[in-house]
Amino acid sequence: WARENTRAALFDAMKNKETYATTGSRMLVRFFGGWNFTEEDAQNRLPAAVGYGKGVPMGGDLSAGPNGKSPGFLVAALRDPMSGNLDRIQIVKVWVSADGERHEKVYDAVWSGDRKPGRDGKLPPVGNTVDVPNATWTNTIGSPELITVWTDPDFDPGVAAAYYARVLEIPTPRWTAYEAKRFGITMKDEIPMVTYERAYTSPIWYTP
Repeated sequence: WARENTRAALFDAMKNKETYATTGSRMLVRFFGGWNFTEEDAQNRLPAAVGYGKGVPMGGDLSAGPNGKSPGFLVAALRDPMSGNLDRIQIVKVWVSADGERHEKVYDAVWSGDRKPGRDGKLPPVGNTVDVPNATWTNTIGSPELITVWTDPDFDPGVAAAYYARVLEIPTPRWTAYEAKRFGITMKDEIPMVTYERAYTSPIWYTP
């Protein structure tokens, strides 16, 4: 994220690691970490102003917080107007335990619709509107925007960790579906025809 469209501002943003990547879709994503976010912050229409005021942005460092408090993360995403609606936002946490083992855990932070996690803790799929033969889809599922404040339920203040956000779109036609439609050909069964565009943010680093 650059404060303005200038060479200097762009390099400052990259130097600050306040960046995110997508698989092609041009969705907008903001991600902040801090110790004082509240659920009400997710109702604010200016999440970036709240995020900069209360925390650090993606790519930033989060130092130790108040005793007994877990870090909160304000995350918001807006869909690409030329692409699919949003399925969900996930927070991915990575850390190294005392025995040197690397760990990763994925949390569903916010999602579209009224779905509820099953007994296994997994969120049901959003659905699929892709018409493969015609290489089309509809935005009758998913949400055009998602925002929430998520708090780490498994936080250990003595263990360094990194958190990044992952935003998933609803299923849309893969480039192979467009090619098949354009040239009137049939793809082999093993070739994927549907894709799930996504975005990944730079992590926020927590250090005790």
